[in-house]
Amino acid sequence: MKKIAFYGKGGIGKSTTAANVSAALSLQGKKVCQIGCDPKNDSTRLLLGHICKETVLDKVRTCEMDSIKAEDIVHTGFNGITCVEAGGPEPGVGCAGRGIIVALQLLDKLKAVPPVDVTLYDVLGDVVCGGFAMPIREEYAEEIYIISSGELMSLYAANNIAKGIKRFASRGSVRLAGIIGNSRNTPNEKELLEAFARKLNSRLVAFVPRDQIVNVAENQRQTVLQFAPESRQAEIYIKLAETIWNNTELSVPTPMEFEELEALATEYGKEP
Repeated sequence: MKKIAFYGKGGIGKSTTAANVSAALSLQGKKVCQIGCDPKNDSTRLLLGHICKETVLDKVRTCEMDSIKAEDIVHTGFNGITCVEAGGPEPGVGCAGRGIIVALQLLDKLKAVPPVDVTLYDVLGDVVCGGFAMPIREEYAEEIYIISSGELMSLYAANNIAKGIKRFASRGSVRLAGIIGNSRNTPNEKELLEAFARKLNSRLVAFVPRDQIVNVAENQRQTVLQFAPESRQAEIYIKLAETIWNNTELSVPTPMEFEELEALATEYGKEP
């Protein structure tokens, strides 16, 4: 079974990319489980067709732990994809990272996730909190993809994530599987991301162009694979899913100091 995770700066498009990759893998005949590790619990929205109404932490807050059943927290989405949302605390109360720890431990205890070919963890932000690092630290995920645009702060978050992967790679099997570029139409963006990936001892596995069809599909609460299966954007997600399934080029990353990262962004960030 492949155990992968998508990390990246908040708002970079992790959940959209994750849902479309999960949809593509399922259409290629794979049994897929997507686990949302974001307190907004919107990772599986495009697969379920709505915001998940029962997250793991919702159940933990309202029920006795021993009374929770797998069917209470595991849902079925597009094309039979298994969907789970860890959920989070009430706004302003508690630690979202701690919520991920509780959720994943409960899923293990209940053996709630059925056998699948791919488990995809969609994780918020960069690895500065132990809770958000848990899929890496406890090796729930072994192949980590970092989603980034060519914007400096997105690259900064990606570089921080690479630092976390390097730290945990020294004591386990977790590895960086590649960079996924999610375009924001910045100058020389693809070239910058390719150079950034090389600096990290990795590669750019895909460059996803900005396309309005993604937003239109999201407004209909669907993945592009479901809403516009013949579109060019759907082809890109299908190819990305194939790359992820066949990828064996894993590495221990070599993150940069901020000054080196800033110089790289400056070099490529000029207008053509």
